Amino acid sequence: MFLRRAVPSLLALALVATAARAMTSPSAPPPPPPSSTPSMPGNGDPESAKTSSRQQAEQLYAKAYEQVGKAKKDIEDGKAKDAGKKFKQALEAAEQAVALDDRYHEAWNLVGYTARKTGDYDKSFKAYDRCLDIKPDYAPAREYLGEAWLDKGDVKKAHDQLLWLQRLAAAEELKTLQTRYDAYLAAHPEAALPPAAPAQGDSTGTTPGSKSGS
Repeated sequence: MFLRRAVPSLLALALVATAARAMTSPSAPPPPPPSSTPSMPGNGDPESAKTSSRQQAEQLYAKAYEQVGKAKKDIEDGKAKDAGKKFKQALEAAEQAVALDDRYHEAWNLVGYTARKTGDYDKSFKAYDRCLDIKPDYAPAREYLGEAWLDKGDVKKAHDQLLWLQRLAAAEELKTLQTRYDAYLAAHPEAALPPAAPAQGDSTGTTPGSKSGS
Protein backbone atom coordinates (compact mmCIF):
# COMPACT_ATOMS: atom_id res chain seq x y z
CA MET A 1 0.00 0.00 0.00
CA PHE A 2 2.84 2.37 0.91
CA LEU A 3 4.64 1.69 -2.36
CA ARG A 4 1.54 2.53 -4.39
CA ARG A 5 1.36 5.92 -2.72
CA ALA A 6 5.13 6.48 -2.87
CA VAL A 7 5.62 5.90 -6.61
CA PRO A 8 3.34 8.76 -7.77
CA SER A 9 5.00 11.00 -5.20
CA LEU A 10 8.45 10.15 -6.54
CA LEU A 11 7.30 10.84 -10.09
CA ALA A 12 5.91 14.21 -9.01
CA LEU A 13 9.20 15.08 -7.32
CA ALA A 14 11.09 14.13 -10.48
CA LEU A 15 8.91 16.40 -12.59
CA VAL A 16 9.40 19.28 -10.15
CA ALA A 17 13.16 18.76 -10.25
CA THR A 18 13.17 18.75 -14.06
CA ALA A 19 11.20 21.99 -14.18
CA ALA A 20 13.52 23.55 -11.60
CA ARG A 21 16.61 22.67 -13.66
CA ALA A 22 15.02 24.19 -16.74
CA MET A 23 14.08 27.39 -14.90
CA THR A 24 17.60 27.87 -13.56
CA SER A 25 19.27 27.23 -16.93
CA PRO A 26 21.78 30.00 -17.77
CA SER A 27 20.52 30.42 -21.35
CA ALA A 28 19.76 33.92 -22.55
CA PRO A 29 16.15 35.00 -23.16
CA PRO A 30 14.67 34.89 -26.68
CA PRO A 31 15.14 37.91 -28.96
CA PRO A 32 13.17 41.01 -27.92
CA PRO A 33 9.92 42.01 -29.65
CA PRO A 34 9.90 44.56 -32.50
CA SER A 35 10.98 47.99 -31.32
CA SER A 36 8.03 49.68 -32.99
CA THR A 37 4.62 48.67 -34.29
CA PRO A 38 2.87 50.39 -37.21
CA SER A 39 -0.51 51.95 -36.62
CA MET A 40 -3.50 49.63 -36.90
CA PRO A 41 -5.06 49.50 -40.39
CA GLY A 42 -8.76 50.16 -40.52
CA ASN A 43 -10.06 49.62 -44.03
CA GLY A 44 -11.38 46.12 -43.32
CA ASP A 45 -9.82 44.30 -46.29
CA PRO A 46 -8.35 40.77 -45.84
CA GLU A 47 -4.76 41.97 -46.05
CA SER A 48 -5.44 44.58 -43.37
CA ALA A 49 -7.00 41.91 -41.15
CA LYS A 50 -3.90 39.77 -41.62
CA THR A 51 -1.66 42.68 -40.67
CA SER A 52 -3.83 43.43 -37.66
CA SER A 53 -3.51 39.83 -36.44
CA ARG A 54 0.28 40.04 -36.69
CA GLN A 55 0.34 43.29 -34.77
CA GLN A 56 -1.78 41.80 -32.02
CA ALA A 57 0.55 38.79 -31.98
CA GLU A 58 3.54 41.10 -31.62
CA GLN A 59 1.89 42.83 -28.68
CA LEU A 60 1.37 39.45 -27.01
CA TYR A 61 4.98 38.53 -27.75
CA ALA A 62 6.08 41.75 -26.05
CA LYS A 63 3.93 40.87 -23.03
CA ALA A 64 5.43 37.38 -22.87
CA TYR A 65 8.95 38.76 -23.25
CA GLU A 66 8.36 41.15 -20.36
CA GLN A 67 7.20 38.28 -18.14
CA VAL A 68 10.30 36.27 -19.04
CA GLY A 69 12.48 39.17 -17.90
CA LYS A 70 10.62 39.35 -14.60
CA ALA A 71 10.89 35.59 -14.16
CA LYS A 72 14.65 35.66 -14.65
CA LYS A 73 14.88 38.44 -12.06
CA ASP A 74 12.90 36.28 -9.64
CA ILE A 75 15.36 33.44 -10.21
CA GLU A 76 18.28 35.75 -9.44
CA ASP A 77 16.49 36.74 -6.23
CA GLY A 78 15.93 33.10 -5.25
CA LYS A 79 12.16 33.25 -5.87
CA ALA A 80 11.76 30.12 -7.98
CA LYS A 81 8.04 29.75 -7.26
CA ASP A 82 7.30 33.31 -8.42
CA ALA A 83 9.48 32.73 -11.48
CA GLY A 84 7.48 29.63 -12.35
CA LYS A 85 4.24 31.62 -12.30
CA LYS A 86 5.68 34.29 -14.58
CA PHE A 87 7.06 31.73 -17.02
CA LYS A 88 3.59 30.19 -17.15
CA GLN A 89 2.04 33.60 -17.87
CA ALA A 90 4.65 34.19 -20.57
CA LEU A 91 3.84 30.81 -22.12
CA GLU A 92 0.13 31.63 -22.22
CA ALA A 93 0.79 34.96 -23.97
CA ALA A 94 3.18 33.35 -26.47
CA GLU A 95 0.62 30.66 -27.28
CA GLN A 96 -1.98 33.35 -27.91
CA ALA A 97 0.49 35.03 -30.27
CA VAL A 98 0.95 31.92 -32.42
CA ALA A 99 -2.80 31.31 -32.38
CA LEU A 100 -3.15 34.71 -34.05
CA ASP A 101 -0.26 34.20 -36.47
CA ASP A 102 0.82 30.61 -37.06
CA ARG A 103 3.81 31.78 -39.17
CA TYR A 104 5.31 33.89 -36.37
CA HIS A 105 8.49 31.88 -35.91
CA GLU A 106 9.90 34.08 -33.13
CA ALA A 107 6.75 33.49 -31.11
CA TRP A 108 6.98 29.73 -31.66
CA ASN A 109 10.54 29.94 -30.35
CA LEU A 110 9.22 31.76 -27.29
CA VAL A 111 6.58 29.06 -26.78
CA GLY A 112 9.39 26.49 -26.85
CA TYR A 113 11.51 28.49 -24.42
CA THR A 114 8.77 29.14 -21.87
CA ALA A 115 7.35 25.63 -22.11
CA ARG A 116 10.82 24.27 -21.31
CA LYS A 117 11.10 26.64 -18.37
CA THR A 118 7.85 25.24 -16.96
CA GLY A 119 9.01 21.66 -17.52
CA ASP A 120 6.67 20.85 -20.43
CA TYR A 121 9.23 19.36 -22.81
CA ASP A 122 6.69 17.74 -25.13
CA LYS A 123 5.19 21.15 -25.86
CA SER A 124 8.64 22.71 -26.04
CA PHE A 125 9.97 20.29 -28.67
CA LYS A 126 6.82 20.65 -30.77
CA ALA A 127 7.13 24.44 -30.67
CA TYR A 128 10.80 24.40 -31.67
CA ASP A 129 9.99 22.01 -34.51
CA ARG A 130 7.26 24.34 -35.75
CA CYS A 131 9.58 27.36 -35.51
CA LEU A 132 12.28 25.58 -37.51
CA ASP A 133 9.78 24.30 -40.06
CA ILE A 134 9.03 27.95 -40.80
CA LYS A 135 12.63 29.19 -40.60
CA PRO A 136 15.25 26.40 -40.48
CA ASP A 137 18.15 28.87 -40.15
CA TYR A 138 16.77 30.59 -37.03
CA ALA A 139 19.81 30.31 -34.77
CA PRO A 140 18.16 31.11 -31.38
CA ALA A 141 15.78 28.17 -31.79
CA ARG A 142 18.67 25.90 -32.77
CA GLU A 143 20.50 26.89 -29.60
CA TYR A 144 17.49 26.40 -27.34
CA LEU A 145 16.60 23.09 -28.96
CA GLY A 146 20.13 21.89 -28.27
CA GLU A 147 19.82 22.97 -24.64
CA ALA A 148 16.50 21.16 -24.35
CA TRP A 149 18.06 17.95 -25.63
CA LEU A 150 20.86 18.32 -23.09
CA ASP A 151 18.21 18.72 -20.39
CA LYS A 152 16.83 15.36 -21.54
CA GLY A 153 20.28 13.78 -21.71
CA ASP A 154 20.34 13.30 -25.50
CA VAL A 155 23.89 14.33 -26.40
CA LYS A 156 23.61 13.23 -30.03
CA LYS A 157 20.62 15.46 -30.77
CA ALA A 158 22.22 18.35 -28.91
CA HIS A 159 25.36 17.87 -30.99
CA ASP A 160 23.24 17.98 -34.16
CA GLN A 161 22.21 21.51 -33.21
CA LEU A 162 25.86 22.47 -32.66
CA LEU A 163 26.55 21.37 -36.22
CA TRP A 164 23.64 23.46 -37.47
CA LEU A 165 24.98 26.52 -35.67
CA GLN A 166 28.43 25.93 -37.14
CA ARG A 167 26.97 25.85 -40.64
CA LEU A 168 24.98 29.00 -39.92
CA ALA A 169 28.10 30.75 -38.57
CA ALA A 170 25.99 31.82 -35.59
CA ALA A 171 28.92 32.64 -33.32
CA GLU A 172 27.02 33.82 -30.24
CA GLU A 173 24.49 30.97 -30.18
CA LEU A 174 27.22 28.45 -30.97
CA LYS A 175 29.35 29.65 -28.07
CA THR A 176 26.43 29.49 -25.64
CA LEU A 177 25.38 25.98 -26.65
CA GLN A 178 28.99 24.77 -26.81
CA THR A 179 29.52 25.96 -23.22
CA ARG A 180 26.42 24.08 -22.07
CA TYR A 181 27.44 21.02 -24.09
CA ASP A 182 30.97 20.95 -22.66
CA ALA A 183 29.65 21.40 -19.12
CA TYR A 184 27.23 18.51 -19.61
CA LEU A 185 30.01 16.21 -20.86
CA ALA A 186 32.25 17.25 -17.98
CA ALA A 187 29.52 16.13 -15.59
CA HIS A 188 28.59 13.04 -17.68
CA PRO A 189 31.81 11.85 -19.40
CA GLU A 190 30.19 8.51 -20.20
CA ALA A 191 27.80 10.32 -22.57
CA ALA A 192 30.57 11.57 -24.90
CA LEU A 193 30.03 10.69 -28.54
CA PRO A 194 32.58 8.43 -30.25
CA PRO A 195 34.99 10.18 -32.66
CA ALA A 196 33.58 10.58 -36.16
CA ALA A 197 34.95 8.06 -38.65
CA PRO A 198 37.03 9.61 -41.47
CA ALA A 199 35.26 9.93 -44.79
CA GLN A 200 36.35 7.37 -47.40
CA GLY A 201 39.51 8.61 -49.08
CA ASP A 202 39.91 11.49 -46.61
CA SER A 203 42.58 10.92 -43.96
CA THR A 204 41.72 14.17 -42.21
CA GLY A 205 38.16 13.11 -41.35
CA THR A 206 34.87 14.72 -42.13
CA THR A 207 34.35 18.44 -41.94
CA PRO A 208 32.20 19.49 -38.94
CA GLY A 209 28.72 20.24 -40.05
CA SER A 210 29.01 18.36 -43.34
CA LYS A 211 26.01 16.20 -42.47
CA SER A 212 22.49 17.43 -41.87
CA GLY A 213 21.78 18.04 -38.20
CA SER A 214 18.03 18.37 -38.60
